[in-house]
Amino acid sequence: MSSTMAWSPLLLTLLAHFTGSWSQSLLSQPSSMSGALGQKVTVSCTGSSSNIGGGWNVNWIQQLPGKVPRTVIYSNNNRPSGIPDRFSGSRSGSSGTLTITGLQAEGEADYYCTSWDSREVRQKPTCSSVEGDTCQQFLLSLEQPIPQ
Repeated sequence: MSSTMAWSPLLLTLLAHFTGSWSQSLLSQPSSMSGALGQKVTVSCTGSSSNIGGGWNVNWIQQLPGKVPRTVIYSNNNRPSGIPDRFSGSRSGSSGTLTITGLQAEGEADYYCTSWDSREVRQKPTCSSVEGDTCQQFLLSLEQPIPQ
């Protein structure tokens, strides 16, 4: 899926589009957000009582351009080894939150919010690997300043 983006120097833009399955399991996010280099961005992923609100775990996956996806937050608030502490997560009610502090240029990537019932799934799913899995994707883009 391609998206047209309005670029601004030193700003990042978050574009959200849905890539999940079952309509009753939809996750939603704001359509766009922006923040300057070095600042903090917080993105919420809202579900319902049939997923996040029902106790399903929230996980955040990052895919850098040309790279394999990697989990940056799993089970709501845990960071895998090697993930910088500027990434943090939480879950409250029917929502999960990803916070990225100290935005950096290398943060430009696709990010996925996923949620599934950890009592039934024995392996971490991708956005399309588990029937009934819910997945929300947003693109974080950053353009370097134009030389003057």
